[in-house]
Amino acid sequence: MAGAARARKNAPPREEVLATAMDMIAERGLEKLTMAALGRAVGMSSGHLLYYFHSKDELLLQTLEWSEGRLGAERGRLLDRPETARERLSAYVDLYVPEGHRDPHWTLWLEVWNRSQNADDNARARQAAIEGAWHRDLVALLAEGMSRGEFRRVDADRFAARVRALLDGFSIHVAIGLRGTDREQVLGHVREFVEDTLVML
Repeated sequence: MAGAARARKNAPPREEVLATAMDMIAERGLEKLTMAALGRAVGMSSGHLLYYFHSKDELLLQTLEWSEGRLGAERGRLLDRPETARERLSAYVDLYVPEGHRDPHWTLWLEVWNRSQNADDNARARQAAIEGAWHRDLVALLAEGMSRGEFRRVDADRFAARVRALLDGFSIHVAIGLRGTDREQVLGHVREFVEDTLVML
């Protein structure tokens, strides 16, 4: 018991563990992120990591939540900028689409999605909360653009769902490195769709 108490006291902050996990994904790929390797990087045993996270699935989900928290803060800043709704929608799309093949955030997202087939209700609800934040911000931006006369009148909730489905599909292509689908092509496709279906001329 005394040893376990010492380990808890000396453990690195949770955020340091999650940030290190994300760095390892970025540098070495998800396949190299093992409990043993992460433990060595943060000075903990794999057993202690399992004590805190209980499973690798939980570690990955918490790492995703941590990464999404940072993205959410960035998304909030860009949506609060004193620009047109159209310009902020373009910035939202830029933030959504992966930087390229093996983008660490999207690599992690794809793995969590894959593992969610066997996830419990709590894990599914937490994933839905991440998705919901992106959706709500987009709905609010669309509603603002319509109120300012920048966007055509659409059902903001339905349109946001379709735009995000488009973004998800293209983003997966970018993240896995599908030949003939790079980030700039995807951004062009999405912007063309927005121009054709939403923007007032």
